[in-house]
Amino acid sequence: MKKTVVLGIVFVVAVLIVLVYTTMGNDRYKCQVCVAFQGRQACRTAGASSEEQAQRAATENACAEIASGVTDSMACENRPPASVVWLTRK
Repeated sequence: MKKTVVLGIVFVVAVLIVLVYTTMGNDRYKCQVCVAFQGRQACRTAGASSEEQAQRAATENACAEIASGVTDSMACENRPPASVVWLTRK
């Protein structure tokens, strides 16, 4: 086999390993956040490497469903959540 083919295969395998590690290995904290905004409510689940990041991601995802526009999204994201349920804490 040519040296370039072997290097290409090694590179692809390395990229796949990094991809799997970053998507599966860093969710040390996982929570479900429910938000209420302008008479609507949504709940979303997210995971991250810290509690703050997990809660923020879940809040942003829930607000994305019920808020329209940048101003509403920011207002929704800055409100206290209606509920936070921690599914995983490591």
